[in-house]
Amino acid sequence: MSEPIVPVVLAGGQGKRLWPMSRAARPKQFLPLTGQASLYQQALLRPCRARGYTPAIVITNERYRFLAAEQVLEADANVAAILLEPEGRNTALAIAVAARFAMAQFGENCILHILPADHDVGAVPDYEAAVNRAIKAANTGLLVTFGATPTAPETGYGYIQPGPALSEGVQCVERFIEKPEREHAEAMIAAGGHLWNTGMFMFRAETFLDECNALAPKTHLAAIGAMEGATRDLDFIRLAASPFRDAPDISVDYAILEKTNRAAVIPVSFPWSDLGTWDKVWTAGSKDDAGNVSNGAVTLSNVSNTLVISEKAHVAVEGLHDIVVVASEDAIFIGKLCEAQKVGLLVKTLSDRPETCSLTDTHPTRYVPWGGHSAVLGGHRFQVKRIWVKPGRQLSLQRHYHRSEHWIVVRGTAQVTLDGTVQTLSENESVYIPLGTVHRLSNPGKITLELIEVQTGSYLGEDDIVRLEDDFGRI
Repeated sequence: MSEPIVPVVLAGGQGKRLWPMSRAARPKQFLPLTGQASLYQQALLRPCRARGYTPAIVITNERYRFLAAEQVLEADANVAAILLEPEGRNTALAIAVAARFAMAQFGENCILHILPADHDVGAVPDYEAAVNRAIKAANTGLLVTFGATPTAPETGYGYIQPGPALSEGVQCVERFIEKPEREHAEAMIAAGGHLWNTGMFMFRAETFLDECNALAPKTHLAAIGAMEGATRDLDFIRLAASPFRDAPDISVDYAILEKTNRAAVIPVSFPWSDLGTWDKVWTAGSKDDAGNVSNGAVTLSNVSNTLVISEKAHVAVEGLHDIVVVASEDAIFIGKLCEAQKVGLLVKTLSDRPETCSLTDTHPTRYVPWGGHSAVLGGHRFQVKRIWVKPGRQLSLQRHYHRSEHWIVVRGTAQVTLDGTVQTLSENESVYIPLGTVHRLSNPGKITLELIEVQTGSYLGEDDIVRLEDDFGRI
């Protein structure tokens, strides 16, 4: 019987360089940047086409738990568990924790296929052939990485210099090269023989943990502690906080792969990008005859080699070339396409200012376990929101100390509880929730419930919620 192959989807990154669409509360892996499905959903579904794979293990930050779970359901993906990190400690600890969980779940001989959730990968025949070679190599005790053929002297990627061949299509790693300066990157491209480090790996879980114990013992001990102290929370597994807090913040490359004598690389030519910056999104996108990539309500005139994305507003661009325009619900970024790497510095500036820090953290539209809500209008002592509730879902039983609310049903059927009294509202009907009233909103119907909420009061922050009962453990 062949060893089970366990896909491990790493979904905890923040993707700051794709602001204003990617933000701390909903980073790039959960955005549909290259199609209808998000990058995270694409990573979950990619192994489904291959034989021998088990359901996936997802590891993400606890802040993204409901977003990660909802997108699993939307994609109808097969997932064994969602492991929640209390705080980020980079990839070495995340993979070590996943390895221990995989061995307990699928046996000591299982093979891990590490998949970053925020990369764009072309699942072409060459991809499948590379995976099959990696499985064979991993079974011999190698820690295998996939090295993409460079197409440009990128300074945002790490590189791999391959060594002698170990078997057909598999080479030992001569050295790993961190993100280089421009001149060094150009020299490597000119010399040839270098590969981009894709961050995708394959190895036996037991082999990885043995190397982790030998080369990164603090990370290994933290992984043991995180799993031993893990607790169940609804459909999630919360990893113990104390071991994470004390663990080194280090990548798997630094901690293990640059030190081990078991590292191997498989050169691949399938399409790959980390989509880390807007110019990478432009490169991966479908272009018109003038080299433009657009998405949303966009009109272009005399424009070339440009990326324009709009979430809501209609964006019209005239006479510009080699730029990027991204219009989210509440912010617009405009810059040179060739300088897209600088967005991260801009985000830091915004996050350091009290008047703009919220623009880097949350979106006007927020997705929660029961549905979501979107800010429509706000002013002194009032706020208007659009709220939607999925069929069969309900909000927490709650009260507010500083605001009253008016609900107007736009679509569907609402079941409203006010101080123990239950009433049903249909389209065009409304209800008033006085300050301090214990209330709950439910959707008993078969279609999504939509309503307009008008809040009035002295304080309208999201933290003015006292939850008394909740289906999602948020009390």
